[in-house]
Amino acid sequence: MPLDATTRSGGTAVAAPLAVPEPVAVPAPVPAAGLAGRCTRLLLSPWSRFSLLVALLAGAVATVLVFEPQRLLADGWPPHLGGAAAALVFALAYGLCTVAFVPRPLLNLAAGALFGSQLGLGAAVAGTVLGAGLSFGLGRVLGQDALRPLLRGRLLTAADGQLSRHGFRSMLAVRLFPGVPFQAANYCAAISRMGWLPFLLATALGSVPNTAAYVVAGARASTPTSPAFLIAMACIAVPALVGAVVAWRKRHHLRGY
Repeated sequence: MPLDATTRSGGTAVAAPLAVPEPVAVPAPVPAAGLAGRCTRLLLSPWSRFSLLVALLAGAVATVLVFEPQRLLADGWPPHLGGAAAALVFALAYGLCTVAFVPRPLLNLAAGALFGSQLGLGAAVAGTVLGAGLSFGLGRVLGQDALRPLLRGRLLTAADGQLSRHGFRSMLAVRLFPGVPFQAANYCAAISRMGWLPFLLATALGSVPNTAAYVVAGARASTPTSPAFLIAMACIAVPALVGAVVAWRKRHHLRGY
């Protein structure tokens, strides 16, 4: 009823009671702290971190495809760097390239061609450990929580148990055995419960023989008939052949899992 409306009772004007509107329920505002907490939990969830890992690796691969580090073999190292400083920068670039899935044999050949056998071997091993450590850290921080629940089957469970309980000797065998993909071993170790120190030590020691063979081959590539080059090529070919034979003989055993 309007505010100025009146009714008459016995000739006297009496004001009618005012109509009071019912209150409208207004949703309580979400506290900023609660919203920020939910967003933080979403961003730090296992699958969000795993998605970030995939995005980082895809970006690294795209960067490598654009800059083509394999041109080092043809164009050489920047001329303003030399000696230990150049080897140190090369080791850093080597580690980053391995994270981006650049084949290590190519990088090892480049190390030998650019720095010779001794300095090239040091740079290549340092780059190998750096790249393995970066991959291990990325896999441990961004991928472990998402991927560990997916470990199913006897083979995966057995591999995880072996890496977790006998980390150093298992990783040492993986590094010494030819044919095991470098990055696959890094991320498998990261998903397991292997410690940092056993992983890095086993990588440093186990990578030396194969790395040395490629580095020497790269350093002596200009003299392919030299004994050093022939021995290096034999050290590359023979373990690869042995690894292929062992894998072929174990194929039926692996199918049983």
